[in-house]
Amino acid sequence: MHGPTTSLSAWLLVSLCAASGAYCLGRVSRADRGVAAGDAVMGLGMAVMAAPLPMGGAVSWALAAVFALAGLHALWLLRGGAHHAHHLVGAAAMVYMSVPALAGSGAGHGQGHGGAAGGVPLLTGALLWYFAGYVLVGGVRLVGAGTIAHRPPGGMGGAGGADGTDELTRACRLAMGMGMFAMLLSW
Repeated sequence: MHGPTTSLSAWLLVSLCAASGAYCLGRVSRADRGVAAGDAVMGLGMAVMAAPLPMGGAVSWALAAVFALAGLHALWLLRGGAHHAHHLVGAAAMVYMSVPALAGSGAGHGQGHGGAAGGVPLLTGALLWYFAGYVLVGGVRLVGAGTIAHRPPGGMGGAGGADGTDELTRACRLAMGMGMFAMLLSW
């Protein structure tokens, strides 16, 4: 994803992920803490990983550790709902993308070669399919939540769907899913 011709798109992805992460961080005090904190960690961590800056050494180790801990946290919270399974997959994908940079193999973050240079092709492909499906299903749910028939009586604000999430939260999750897909695709 990095290079002179893609630095603008990389910085746009950084901005999108940082904004989503910051919004989710603000939700921690007024929403389900586990879900909101997981969303915030993923958004802010994705912003750091998407930045077109050289990653290596201590930064890669720190990212791998943060996402491994986020994955363990999601695994612990998995007993509370299926949304945590998505956090587990996202955390595993982020660890997966940071590990080749740790090994110094020339693959991973900062290279953007794609294909076999970006890790195990079968695993990368499976993650791409997962996040493509997540984005498509999330988009359908967001559009469905935004229709007049699904709005609460007397309100135009996004009360959201059956899981209690508002439309902006759904949009943030959708943006992070698209960001993860883009990072994996260019990795």
